[in-house]
Amino acid sequence: MKMRRTKISALLKSTSTGMDVHVKGWVRTKRGNKHVNFIALNDGSTINNIQVVADPNTIPENVLKLVTTGASLAVTGQLVESQGSGQAVEIHAKTIDVLGAADPEKYPLQPKKHSFEFLREIAHLRPRTNTFSAILRMRHAMSFAVHQFFNNKGFNYMHTPIITGSDAEGAGEMFRVTTLDAKNPPLKEDGSVDFSEDFFGKETNLTVSGQLEGELGALALGEIYTFGPTFRAENSNTTRHLAEFWMIEPEMAFYDLEDNMDLAEEFLKYLVQYALDHCADDLAFLEKRLLDEEKNKPANERSAMSLTDKLRFVVENKFERVSYTEAIDILRNSNPNKKKKFQYPIEGWGTDLQSEHERYLVEKHFQKPVILSDYPKEIKAFYMRMNDDNKTVAAMDILFPGIGEIVGGSQREERLDILSARMTEMGIPHEEMDWYLDTRRFGTVPHSGFGLGFERLMIFVTGMGNIRDVIPFPRTPGNAEF
Repeated sequence: MKMRRTKISALLKSTSTGMDVHVKGWVRTKRGNKHVNFIALNDGSTINNIQVVADPNTIPENVLKLVTTGASLAVTGQLVESQGSGQAVEIHAKTIDVLGAADPEKYPLQPKKHSFEFLREIAHLRPRTNTFSAILRMRHAMSFAVHQFFNNKGFNYMHTPIITGSDAEGAGEMFRVTTLDAKNPPLKEDGSVDFSEDFFGKETNLTVSGQLEGELGALALGEIYTFGPTFRAENSNTTRHLAEFWMIEPEMAFYDLEDNMDLAEEFLKYLVQYALDHCADDLAFLEKRLLDEEKNKPANERSAMSLTDKLRFVVENKFERVSYTEAIDILRNSNPNKKKKFQYPIEGWGTDLQSEHERYLVEKHFQKPVILSDYPKEIKAFYMRMNDDNKTVAAMDILFPGIGEIVGGSQREERLDILSARMTEMGIPHEEMDWYLDTRRFGTVPHSGFGLGFERLMIFVTGMGNIRDVIPFPRTPGNAEF
């Protein structure tokens, strides 16, 4: 009778020994001598390996020769108490079947330290490393936590289109979707491309946000959230930018800016607490990785907090709420600004804040997460609600240690006349957005929402320094491999 496979994560938690077990996985390392072999086996269910002890008198030599790093095995043996340190149990192998060999001369993931740059070049194999298997398990855990949080609060998960004819951010940095012949597109009399002959009969792009369609859902269902891929054709080769990334965007009818801030703070604390509660082994590994990495940095560049300290910092502190105007005064009078240590000096009101300013507010001045609100209208999007001063909008950004802005949101402009005027002021064509304006014509209500970049969250909870390392297959300028 065929033995059922047991996951390694379950075996490592086992309090029973002496029974026969059947496991499958990939070889991380093999060491030993002519008397005994120790095989570290991992099946992806946990950061931890199980040790398989293989006796050459039991396991044929021709099989053991194929047991190399990267090979996949099926092992049957007895689960016993481990004699070594580092694990409570191990398997004494009775049979080993090599499911797939891995030529040690060619397999690129040998037991040594590989740079993240090198691992990005082999992104199809990097999930087999400890670091990236930990990140992917945490990515799953955080995705699950997002859905659980909103489901528990009665929100509806809404699928908004990936292909769109509107630019939610008004930035114009969008990827075109077309079936027209790139070499010989149909042209109008004025020489411009005739998109009426395209697949959708108009110019279409990959979405930069599900927000506008999300608002339509909220103004019928009350509270919705989107969670899906978004795309920015921004030619930016930095550690914080991707061309394809995932966004979480809740939209809520009858919420003002204060309600919006309350929900966003509760949401972030829930996600971070979920990571602390459910990802302990992976967090411990990633924390040690970060400590080892920081040992090589100059003292002034090292983080003041460990990874789990940063997570607890978010959970245990009430977020400080400060207006943009107050923040500008703090920054203008700060020592780094006076001593010209900011790369982007704060000249005065109206300045668009940079990451260095945001991190100063969180890490140095308030020493807690910060919610900034009421930004100048000139540096924010057309759909944000105008405040009574006619200078600022009811926008809010949440700032975290180490990364700066992690959430951006606002109360949306629900008044048709003011929204229309704002669109005219910013050159947004009314006819293309008539469907959006209908929600203000028919039964408009105050409503709010925010966006959380999922990869920004993943950078925070994993301690990784590059956004390309927290998504399985990064899409960046010049790179669309795998």
